[in-house]
Amino acid sequence: MPWQNQGGGGSGGGGPWGGGQSPWGRGGGPRPPNLEEILRRGQDRFRRLLPGGWGSGRGVIFVLLALVVIWLASGIYFVQPDEVGIVLRFGAFNRKTTPGANYHLPYPIESVLTPSVTRVNTIEIGEPSAQAQSSFETGQEPQEARMLTGDENLLNVYFTVQYVVNDAPEFLFNIRNPNETVKAVAESAMREVIGHTPATDAIVGGDKIASETQELLQHILDEYQSGVQITNINLRRIDLPSPDVIAAFADVQNAKTERDSKIIQAKTYSSNILPRAKGEAAQIVQAAEAYRQQVVLHAQGDTSRFLAVYQAYKQAEDVTAERLYIETMESILKSANKVVLDKAASQAGVLPYLPLPALRPPSPAAPAPAQPQAQR
Repeated sequence: MPWQNQGGGGSGGGGPWGGGQSPWGRGGGPRPPNLEEILRRGQDRFRRLLPGGWGSGRGVIFVLLALVVIWLASGIYFVQPDEVGIVLRFGAFNRKTTPGANYHLPYPIESVLTPSVTRVNTIEIGEPSAQAQSSFETGQEPQEARMLTGDENLLNVYFTVQYVVNDAPEFLFNIRNPNETVKAVAESAMREVIGHTPATDAIVGGDKIASETQELLQHILDEYQSGVQITNINLRRIDLPSPDVIAAFADVQNAKTERDSKIIQAKTYSSNILPRAKGEAAQIVQAAEAYRQQVVLHAQGDTSRFLAVYQAYKQAEDVTAERLYIETMESILKSANKVVLDKAASQAGVLPYLPLPALRPPSPAAPAPAQPQAQR
């Protein structure tokens, strides 16, 4: 072997370093390096770098100063031109910073957020998500695209919403998941506008619907204090639903037409019968009112006449009683044949007789009533 002693004279062939041993010790096999020796040498070199050695007070101060410098330097941050820096002190908003290099107190005293305030964010509503792509390809529209119109028709509405951040603190702290919030509010606003618009107007009046939706959406987001400014709503298209849905809604429209026809017929009958009934009722009420007034006036007249007679009777009872007797008898015996007998004369033995009906002049003969003609 090449590492055997070439000089000879030694017992048991040794290696080239002599002694018959390998540099890693006895046994002739490889031996791992001494880790303790390596660590000790590294520590010695590090101590030589420190002034005064590792264990001295100057070394500790040097290490602490280095850590403080590194901690203070961690507060340096950069804000990009399309961003704004929002500095939080112990988690609460403290100040805004402009683009460029800035500094805040190191963590955990202060931290910084840098949202983009000039980038236009776009949200698509009506497009299928990755999970619903297979169902969309089979002809099933996403539920968020289906909206009910003012005349109870279904439409598939596809539109996009574009917005920017106009108030970074409100955007960061007042709403959670801004994109999802803006999407939900935009869908709600579009449904409200479509719900007050007939289907034909919605299909042909896209610009008006987009402007009304943008105004309503911005109003709701302002009430939320979301810090979001809606820049544009693009109404891409409005489609009619599938043929099956169209047929179902045609049946609904036919039913509505028939219902409206029945309602018109009922209103016509009502407008004809109600005035007649009201007229008859008014006539009956007026007749009853006239009868009531007649009875009341008659009763009042009888009362007044009775009171007048009573007053006269109180003033001259004998004369009034005799007068009442005479008037009563005149009323009773007006149409009867009368014979007058003088009671005083009859007591003397003479019975005078006065035929009063014979003394009345004859009344003119009344014309004979016309005889009805005999029916043939």
